[in-house]
Amino acid sequence: MSPSSTKDLTHIDADGRARMVDVSAKAETAREARAEGRIVMAAETLQLALSAGGRKGDVRAVAEIAGVMAAKKTADLIPLCHPLPLDAAVVSVEPSADGSGLTVVAVGRTTGRTGVEMEALTAVSVALLTLYDMLKAVDRGMTIEGVRLVAKSGGASGDWVRSA
Repeated sequence: MSPSSTKDLTHIDADGRARMVDVSAKAETAREARAEGRIVMAAETLQLALSAGGRKGDVRAVAEIAGVMAAKKTADLIPLCHPLPLDAAVVSVEPSADGSGLTVVAVGRTTGRTGVEMEALTAVSVALLTLYDMLKAVDRGMTIEGVRLVAKSGGASGDWVRSA
């Protein structure tokens, strides 16, 4: 499936002006979204992050909390995003499979008229920025990459899973 053309952009009205999408006619359904991203860092920085013994404390735990808090504030950060009552926001920070850094995964759940993709993506982004902030004193060369939606379910558009 290819991306929609610009004429299908839901946040642009017929006159080309930005608008908040009217979801009042949509049915409330259970919705879930999973997003991920990673931060690449030097091996010594990764060891420090995993030790939970840095001057700033357990950087992974702080980043997970920051991600949850960000998910709850998404509508305050993204101008046309609907405020959602989150049923769950779960953020985990784990070593990347290739050993190059840390991977952040966020899952958002709600029952509502619009999806939770933005909440999951915001949680990942803020958790990654928190990791950078807390570790930058020892490694300013870290790189945040691969922030993306992995899967979503619910709503009129149905389920979607990123291809491998």
